[in-house]
Amino acid sequence: MNAITSSLASIINIENAVLPWENLEPSQQQRLQLAMDSNSHPSCIVYPHTQEQLAAVMATANRNQWRVLPCGSASKINWGGLGKNIDIVVSTERINQLIEHAVGDLTVTVEAGMKFGELQKILAKSRQTLALDPSFPNSATIGGIVATADTGSLRQRYGSVRDQLLGITFIRADGKIAKAGGRVVKNVAGYDLMKLFTGAYGTLGIISQITFRVYPLPETSATVILTGKAEAISQAATILQSSELTPTQADIISNQLVSDLSLGNGIGLIVQFKSITESVKEQSNRLLAVGQQLGLNGAIYSAENEFNLWQRLTEIIHPAVNNAEISCKIGVLPTTAVEVINQINIGLIHLSSGLGLVRLENKIQVLALRKLCETNSGFLSVLSAPVEIKEKLDVWGYDGNALQIMRGIKEQFDGNYILSPGRFVGGI
Repeated sequence: MNAITSSLASIINIENAVLPWENLEPSQQQRLQLAMDSNSHPSCIVYPHTQEQLAAVMATANRNQWRVLPCGSASKINWGGLGKNIDIVVSTERINQLIEHAVGDLTVTVEAGMKFGELQKILAKSRQTLALDPSFPNSATIGGIVATADTGSLRQRYGSVRDQLLGITFIRADGKIAKAGGRVVKNVAGYDLMKLFTGAYGTLGIISQITFRVYPLPETSATVILTGKAEAISQAATILQSSELTPTQADIISNQLVSDLSLGNGIGLIVQFKSITESVKEQSNRLLAVGQQLGLNGAIYSAENEFNLWQRLTEIIHPAVNNAEISCKIGVLPTTAVEVINQINIGLIHLSSGLGLVRLENKIQVLALRKLCETNSGFLSVLSAPVEIKEKLDVWGYDGNALQIMRGIKEQFDGNYILSPGRFVGGI
């Protein structure tokens, strides 16, 4: 056992809490290495069981200037930039308790390592839900979802991760425990650090506890699929946005994705409604009628068929962690979504925000699509890709005037640059 591993094992005197790198299963090593450059040779992976243990680990790492790669269950560890010269991996997976569920106040506070699927089961007992639909919902941890800003299509109705956060507790790079926000909806005290930490990929601190607003569980749902020519889909989308209909999810999906899901031909518009039964039925039929008037093929999915449809869509958009393909997050003006999706093989764009997810095959496709997105006042950032591609590509593709501010913030939060070095925009 090397010096780093021995030092950390003395802090967390629990069996299997500090695992030397060479003792990890090869598959676990391979998964974690997708988040690091070729110069990284971690000594171990650490599993603190409490917030205090995590703080002690970070204090020791900061004192010795050990570079840390934070993670939860590592379901999205291959997203973002490559960590540089990583010394230790720190997982919050075992810091996973329910702290408080205030049913009447529609809030819940949990530790960062709790799985999203487990939290939803807890909330469902009170007919409530956390209105996010992240990738890998059964394995993703709450902390990882916040750290990667992984919202999904439900942002159409409920907004992003940032919009649903009420408070966080995090461990600073120096091991100090800090808090921001609170546990009530009408909370305006202090700096809004929740938004700063959302999507920061663990570069500013390690989130240990989170408070979310939650929502009543809808009575029922149904999903309308419209497929056909791009011009007609664009018209249908415009009519939907200007109507009184209130979808919970609405995405424009590419031609190949429509085909892979056996939904028909052309590009598609997939729209989900959740509410009381009468409302869902009425809204679904009205949108279906709009599609018919525009000459589009349409269908309504419900119950098990609807569940399977969205599950299959997620699986296609988010390939397995060790997959060799490239997945990217894009953003364009919502008014150009149909034009852009028509030039993408496999992908979707959220109707209200213009944000989307795509799968590509090589660096050439990445650069071509990035140029197209930038032409449409947007962006492209690479989520997952083989290490050799990320080492030759600017993952984030951002060189705007906010970089100096970002680096200043990093300097304030992590002056020794030990937290996720290289993972964020501009190599931060």
